[in-house]
Amino acid sequence: MLERHCILVGMPGVGKTTIGRRLANRLGAEFVDLDAVIETEIGCPIRTYFEHQGEAAFRDIEARLLERALAAEPPCVLSTGGGAVLRAGNRQAMHQLGTVMYLRSSPEHLARRLRNDTKRPLLQVDDPLKKLKELYAERDPLYREAAHYVVETQRGSVATVVGHIAMQLDLMRA
Repeated sequence: MLERHCILVGMPGVGKTTIGRRLANRLGAEFVDLDAVIETEIGCPIRTYFEHQGEAAFRDIEARLLERALAAEPPCVLSTGGGAVLRAGNRQAMHQLGTVMYLRSSPEHLARRLRNDTKRPLLQVDDPLKKLKELYAERDPLYREAAHYVVETQRGSVATVVGHIAMQLDLMRA
């Protein structure tokens, strides 16, 4: 059982949802995918909302729903969107109210994983690798600021990463 929310942050495509589901199953906790919660709230895909309302309006909704998720009980495994760390208030709230795991992978590795992706609005560009490098340069320091732990994801299987996170959570309780 979790004592605090376990919050997964990281770049788009790093595996926050996949790892989060498996981790929640292993821990017997609820899994919450913040992007799915947002899509339910706005009634359309995030990409569509982004195109029609813009990023600032999306980030407002994201911040409000993150706050709601962090206030929920019992603690859960929470997968955030890649840009949830862009607002200082989000970073502070996640760090204070949960245990934040930064799932880290290189832009090159992510570009290979996401080469056929059509859902992530920020990656619908001519040169996704260039965009991923830009996002990484901007966000890596923010992920590190929010995080309690950095977990490398590109060298291990999902099961290995889940095991590593579960071990870190166990060590915190000891």
